Amino acid sequence: MKISHQLLDVAYGTSRLDLVTDAAKFRIVLLNDEIVRIRCTFEEDFPEEASYALVLTAWEDKMDALVPDRKRIEPIPAQYEDLGTHLLLSTRKLRVLVHKEPFAIEITDADGNVLHADLQGKPYVRDALGRLYHYSCMHDQDHFYGFGEKSGYLNKKHRRMRMHNVDTIGYDSELTDPLYKHIPFYIKFNSESQIASGLFYHNAHDSVFDMGCERSGYWNKYSYFCADGGELDVFFIYGPQIKDVVRHYTDLTGKTVLPTKYSLGYMGSTMYYTELDRDSDKAILGFLDRCREEGIPCDGFFLSSGYTTGQDGKRYVFNWNGDRFGNPQRFVEQMEEKGAALVPNIKPGMLTTHPLYKKFDEAGAYIRDGSGEQSHIDRYWGGPASFVDFTNPKGRELWKKHLKDSLVSLGITSIWNDNNEYEINDARALCHFEGSPKTIDGLRPIMPNLMAQMAKEAIEEVYPDTRPYIVNRAGFAGIQRYAQTWAGDNNTSWKSLKFNIPVILGMGLSGVANQGCDISGFFGPAPEPELFVRWVQNGIFQPRFSIHSCNTDNTVTEPWMYPAYTRYIRDAIRLRYRLVPYFYSLLYEASTEGSPVMRPLVYEFQSDDRVKDESFDFMLGPYILVANVLEKGAKTREVYLPKGAEWLDWNTKERYAGGQTIRLDVSLESIPMFIRSGAIVPMAPHLMNIRQDPVEELHLLIEPSEETRFVVYDDDGTSNNYKQGEYLKTTISIKNGKDTRISFANEGNYRTKLKTVRLDVLCKEVAPVEVRLQDKKLPMFLDPNQWESAGEGWYYDMEQKAAKIKYSYRREDYEVRMKFDVKDLISI
Repeated sequence: MKISHQLLDVAYGTSRLDLVTDAAKFRIVLLNDEIVRIRCTFEEDFPEEASYALVLTAWEDKMDALVPDRKRIEPIPAQYEDLGTHLLLSTRKLRVLVHKEPFAIEITDADGNVLHADLQGKPYVRDALGRLYHYSCMHDQDHFYGFGEKSGYLNKKHRRMRMHNVDTIGYDSELTDPLYKHIPFYIKFNSESQIASGLFYHNAHDSVFDMGCERSGYWNKYSYFCADGGELDVFFIYGPQIKDVVRHYTDLTGKTVLPTKYSLGYMGSTMYYTELDRDSDKAILGFLDRCREEGIPCDGFFLSSGYTTGQDGKRYVFNWNGDRFGNPQRFVEQMEEKGAALVPNIKPGMLTTHPLYKKFDEAGAYIRDGSGEQSHIDRYWGGPASFVDFTNPKGRELWKKHLKDSLVSLGITSIWNDNNEYEINDARALCHFEGSPKTIDGLRPIMPNLMAQMAKEAIEEVYPDTRPYIVNRAGFAGIQRYAQTWAGDNNTSWKSLKFNIPVILGMGLSGVANQGCDISGFFGPAPEPELFVRWVQNGIFQPRFSIHSCNTDNTVTEPWMYPAYTRYIRDAIRLRYRLVPYFYSLLYEASTEGSPVMRPLVYEFQSDDRVKDESFDFMLGPYILVANVLEKGAKTREVYLPKGAEWLDWNTKERYAGGQTIRLDVSLESIPMFIRSGAIVPMAPHLMNIRQDPVEELHLLIEPSEETRFVVYDDDGTSNNYKQGEYLKTTISIKNGKDTRISFANEGNYRTKLKTVRLDVLCKEVAPVEVRLQDKKLPMFLDPNQWESAGEGWYYDMEQKAAKIKYSYRREDYEVRMKFDVKDLISI
């Protein structure tokens, strides 16, 4: 065992500080004012810089040409002071202390608050098996969030979690570990200092996080990270707000790719249809027709892998089953005519009986065995298979060729990457690694990221003006740059409904803003009616909204499966569609700031001690609190409303002070939602199909008691023209006082189809006495029917306590001004 105890030597270079200890070598880089990189190796020298994950670097990297949008910056000079017992490096916001003996690294803010401290005595360790450990001090006030896709409650304190991609069909969303994603990053929030920071371990080997589960009386309380190999390459990320940590982490690993707008629609799916003996295409087209008959919006269909089944019943990627899909080209065209995207399932493992197996094998496109002489064969879904090596240019190009030939050439621009966990059981299996062979154990979670990147590239090479829509099951840090993700094959149960929420929230805090879970449960018997309704009512708030199932009782989960309950399903999905402009604006924010769409309450209300462990109620963006009914047979629902804001019931507009728990009566139609003071929520009131229905009326729900701003984002939703300025960003700002001013500032060249703007301005105490659009006084109506038929004007809704304002859309910047002087009717 090797442990760094003593600092022996220091070498200063302008961009880095190199340290030599009695056990390991270290390299410190001040990447910027908020991010510090600490590399540790127990070898003679540091390995070559070769990262598929980072998009922000300050050094030359082997993968520079392979990582789109990578940015190289100049680091802060690593000048240091020798203060006797320790060295000191500084940025404008951070202080890095290198203690000489016992050796340890400590990081504080400019005020001296300790943000991170290595455990002195055993900070960096390599054991006899070659495993690497990094031990950190922890405190009673610390809370830990993130870790990618992890089961259980939001706060992972006192948890031990394994990082490893695995196909966990029917998992327990409270207890199963690991799941599909491998994202070695977490946020530490100290509730006493109110400061958040993060650690990202740039290491793709299997690893373990122990967040205080282990305890020894010989040491202060600690947590640790342990990796099976590689190096300890640690990025410290400063807040002080949780949202700052997420923003800086996504500066490092990439922002969420701006998705197609239609991906926010209801995406139909089930394995059942593609397992029919014949005419699966007709069943899917019939599904879309039935959606329309039932008044249920639908914008696409996830095509399960049964469409690839060969005569022997095995799945063969890139193969269309002619009995189930007689004319794939015509089928894709019919889907398009009905306003639905087709998202076919593909898998990177190719069975040894696959018609294309030999072609890939002879090209050397598979991961090799330990000798490097032949393709590695392992267990897979359906039998023995070899896995495409996406670190090999031959594997990438051959994969893209057949992806284009079999799918993209038909007009398909959406791809579903499934079963891509790369569960290869021989750690000696060799990957090409761009010409420098490396074993799979250090690259396993990278493969699904590269698979997503290849799908994106294949579509863009055939249709350069079209925005790809990629969905991934597995992934590593940075998967958000390429794909939407989902939480795999969940179990059909009330527990899954509940605990999938913190699974998704944890992903959002780990940089993956665009994700969800299979609504109604994937594996198990058909959901009972009440569970089905509650799951849809919850699922409409997830960026990925798809009812997807593989029922174990010979049934198929469909929106109308329980006719007496279909109205609840319809109403929930229509609410989702009303919120599409809000969702799309939030995903634009994710693409620029890294912000989650579904946000734990602690993300927005960090100073409220009562929300630090809340796992099930969440914020949709900054303005809507969602408190879904998650218990069977519930008649009431308790909701804690965070302090720091006032809250309005979504339906009744009843006001509540923050910092209190309220109890609501609930029925089967209830979707408890609350509007935050200062809210600006854009909606589309009549939207039924995102691909085909032009949005001609923008409905803005505004609570103006706080001065806030929100960017409503729009573009054509399907092309890459937004990169050339064809977008519309409308910054809406609220200023209040004696008058309330709502200003609109537009940017971009996108020609919107909007004709009408409607504002519902929630009034706290009195109704307005006058409303002006720029300098024009708008007519006031007492009769809402007259207002409805008028082109512009306003009236006051007594029941909702809202001024309802309507006018024609204006492209130029403008302002709506509301006067709240109380008119003295008696003296008149």
